[in-house]
Parts: sequence; C-alpha cells; structure tokens
Amino acid sequence: MKLKLDLHDIYNRGSEIDRALRGVMEEAVRKKATQVEIIPGKGSGQLKKKVLRFLEQKEIKALYHRVDKDAKNHGRLFVYFRW
Repeated sequence: MKLKLDLHDIYNRGSEIDRALRGVMEEAVRKKATQVEIIPGKGSGQLKKKVLRFLEQKEIKALYHRVDKDAKNHGRLFVYFRW
C-alpha cells in the first residue's frame, strides 16, 4: 500500500503542515503502508527542508526505514517503511 501527501494547498501554514505530516505517518503505521509519497513542490526549497527536518525528528525517524529524493522531480520525496 502506498500513501500520498500533497502539501501544495497548505505550503504557508506551518502548524497544518506538521499536522498533515504527523497524520500521514500515523496512517502509514496503522495501515502498514510500504511507501509514503510527500509532495512539497519545487518552489524555493524551504518546504522540502521543513519536511526533511520533520522526518529527522527522533520519534518520527524510528517509524520508517529510509527516505529517498526523486531524482527526476526534486519536488517529491519518498518515505519507505519495512514491516
């Protein structure tokens, strides 16, 4: 199972971004998803940095296996889980 989170609509609302990221990670754990695609968009790169900082938090990092950046589209991240 794969989940997808597009952050285009809430790119400028910090607390909503954190809530959405936390929500998709919790859903991935609940549903035992193998992958979450997060789309921060291209823009200035600030949102992508925020997402990466969120994923580096100790309690979040414990949930997933690895993070990959899309080589062809730098506005997209993949978070992989190992169950």
